[in-house]
Amino acid sequence: MRTERAEARPRAAPAAPPDRVDVLVIGAGMSGLAIAYQLKRRGIDDFVIVEKSGGVGGVWRDNQYPGAGCDVPSHLYSFSFAPKADWSRKFAPRDEILDYFEDVARSFDIVGHCRFNTAVTTLDFDGQSGRWTMALDDGRRISARSVISAVGQLSEPFTPAIAGLDRFEGRVMHTARWDRSADLTGQRVAVIGNAASAIQLIPIVADQARTLSVFQRTPNWVIEKPDRRFTRAEHWLFGNLPGYRRLYRTGSFLIHEMRFAAFRQGSLAARFTRWQLERKIRKAVPDPAMREILTPDYAPGCKRVLLSNTYFQTLAREHVSLVSDPISHLEADAIVTAGGDRVEADTVILATGFKATEFLSTLSVTGPDGRTLAEVWGPSPSAYRGVAVAGFPNLFMLYGPNTNLGHNSIIFMTERQAEYVAAKVERLLSHDLKSLSVRPQAQAAFDARVQRSLAGTVWAGACPSWYKTGDGRITNNWSGLASAFALTLARPDQSAWEER
Repeated sequence: MRTERAEARPRAAPAAPPDRVDVLVIGAGMSGLAIAYQLKRRGIDDFVIVEKSGGVGGVWRDNQYPGAGCDVPSHLYSFSFAPKADWSRKFAPRDEILDYFEDVARSFDIVGHCRFNTAVTTLDFDGQSGRWTMALDDGRRISARSVISAVGQLSEPFTPAIAGLDRFEGRVMHTARWDRSADLTGQRVAVIGNAASAIQLIPIVADQARTLSVFQRTPNWVIEKPDRRFTRAEHWLFGNLPGYRRLYRTGSFLIHEMRFAAFRQGSLAARFTRWQLERKIRKAVPDPAMREILTPDYAPGCKRVLLSNTYFQTLAREHVSLVSDPISHLEADAIVTAGGDRVEADTVILATGFKATEFLSTLSVTGPDGRTLAEVWGPSPSAYRGVAVAGFPNLFMLYGPNTNLGHNSIIFMTERQAEYVAAKVERLLSHDLKSLSVRPQAQAAFDARVQRSLAGTVWAGACPSWYKTGDGRITNNWSGLASAFALTLARPDQSAWEER
């Protein structure tokens, strides 16, 4: 088996991180840029961002497969402090999003705080000094007053344990480790997975491949993607008419907020959404047998709802086949199903997602009492307001447990968390505290409220999804409107914190 990885494009000259800083940020993706802006805004300049790859951008740097793009409108999937007037499309493609994040890093002088091609392996807190010690993968160590994890929920690719995968003699690529030099022209291609990444790349791969076999474990609900290029008139309005861009963004935000009603179990909006999506499948898939395979038996939203205008049409093409029989194993040149069918392939594409529920899975984090974060969390992570865990002082996280969304822009959520965390860090530094830690009872009460609310959503339904752990606990999603999350973080909560 040959596993291909994309070559990293360096974004700045390598520099060694300092031995001591006030704040260390892990990750230079969307969340890392958001917290860097908020720290600088508060006059906190003694911070460093450690990033394992060769530049900023996070998942938008890693995911460079054909067709990669955003399923949130461009003007909404951007920072409020860094609006962009010249987005090319209503839904931006991957390269344009990466360029945007790189521009933000340069414009706000964040690149100088970044140390690329450097990974944190362990974090240990010393209660006497009130500092975290970070061990890096090159053997160096850094001491920091506070640590902010900005690694996100979708940073570690998931590769399923498929028998024989290591014996396959063709090319194997995960969508998050795509090799742009790979030429699939005339090849027999097999795509394992049919979710968010797969649905974007499958129509493009189908135009290149001699045969394309799509291995589906669970069908997905698919809605139209209202994408198009912005007109010259729209670009002029965005760039020249005062307030128009803000009004457009606000309108987009409110439209997406209204869609949350469809995620409440048994609601009229949920029933209407299901009728609408079933109608779409009936129109798009004339073959009754294929239509049955492609129609989910769970409520829309239980798994992530996907956006595509060409997915169903692609599956109907003569050289494309949909395989719903489970995979048994791989041979040197083929995938063998549980039913004994042998599907020959030259290239296998793993569109199998990420280790979404394994927060901070690449780090060993040890608190002042010797317990690790993995031990405290067990299989079901939780965090106070999504950003802090009791027993781990001066440690914050962005895009942590129960902060993901199914209906609106995650950048909105991340900005609110970054504002909140930066304010806590400012208090830690300005009051010269050794320890700022959320109280266990505050975290438990917050988590209980969130879980009670989540029980009434479609995410609690009987479907496999990356929103929840194997035991059914929803660890990834926020339980309500994005605006409700903002209001939650805006409420004073000094009594929830212990200072020393």
